Amino acid sequence: MQNKRIYLSLSKQSGFEEQYIKNAFETNWITSGGPNVEEFEQKLEKYYEEKSFVTALNSGTSAIHLALVLLGVKAGDEVICQSMTFSASANPILYQGAVPVFVDSEIDTWNICPQFLEIAIQDRIKKGKKPKAIITVHLYGNPYKVEEVHAVANKYDIPVIEDSAEALGSSFKGKKCGTFGSLGILSFNGNKIITTSSGGALISNSEVDKNKALFFATQAKDKAVHYQHSEIGYNYRMSNICAGIGLGQMEILEQNIQERREINTFYKELFKDISQVEVFENTDTNFFSNCWLTTILVDDQNKKGINRENLRMAFEDANIECRPLWKPMHLQPVFKDYPFYGKNISEELFRKGLCLPSGNLSIEDKNGIREVVENFFA
Repeated sequence: MQNKRIYLSLSKQSGFEEQYIKNAFETNWITSGGPNVEEFEQKLEKYYEEKSFVTALNSGTSAIHLALVLLGVKAGDEVICQSMTFSASANPILYQGAVPVFVDSEIDTWNICPQFLEIAIQDRIKKGKKPKAIITVHLYGNPYKVEEVHAVANKYDIPVIEDSAEALGSSFKGKKCGTFGSLGILSFNGNKIITTSSGGALISNSEVDKNKALFFATQAKDKAVHYQHSEIGYNYRMSNICAGIGLGQMEILEQNIQERREINTFYKELFKDISQVEVFENTDTNFFSNCWLTTILVDDQNKKGINRENLRMAFEDANIECRPLWKPMHLQPVFKDYPFYGKNISEELFRKGLCLPSGNLSIEDKNGIREVVENFFA
């Protein structure tokens, strides 16, 4: 076993973070909100170029929850959600007392299937429950089928919450992910393209929605000298310290995206002559992925007994962290009783899929990874 562990997705420091944090301490802005938060929002809005309004929050999960609040999702409502995703995409549905309805993936992007989506909507309407919203996900930084999915959503007049937690820097036909839906969300968790240590953001199409989000994120305080509350609010605002980290990270956003894409190229070269392994790639040039995580499918129909799990354990034995793809939500114990529409596409992806170390890899790290692969498939 090598001494130094290689992690799945380590963040990278720009060197500029400390000056923003130091300024926060010097000006005593050690709280939620503040100058760093506002500047961070402005930089993100400038980055998106579109008419986008950003509210910086304490997590991507908070952003999804506030998106549901802004869309008026209440107890008993139904919300469609991509099944193959992290649980944070689905949990906020239950926060609102609403009912998650899960939809399977399609094989081209591994994201929500437009055909199963329409089947789900039609069946829920037939049962007397038109879905109140659709939560789509750009899985591992790979854009979903934007045109097909939104055509279905528009046909039935259902708003889309675009979970771009993993897709900062990804785009479809030149338009950045996070700007296609009624509302978009970002995550700045420690394993993302850029980090604020913990944090997220809500992307809206109007200043009105941004102000509403800010209202709910700061305990829904009415305009009054005293503390008065006419609606339920939440303590979801990003801290000034975290935003300072984010400002420093914005300096290397494009560099990080380029490096992740180069790591993806490294894996494609590494596995090109190994027939049992397929590195995920969308060859449609309309889709641009930040390659947040490089993922592979391991063909387990072979006489050598090779599968995803024994490859993962070979990496683990060398102190290299790899993880299976997200276990679909409809297979999770907490969600097992909720509706699901699809076949077994996401289940098959989960059975065969593996996420490989994709962030901040040194030459030595890549050599260690290469050694495991060459020995395993020898």
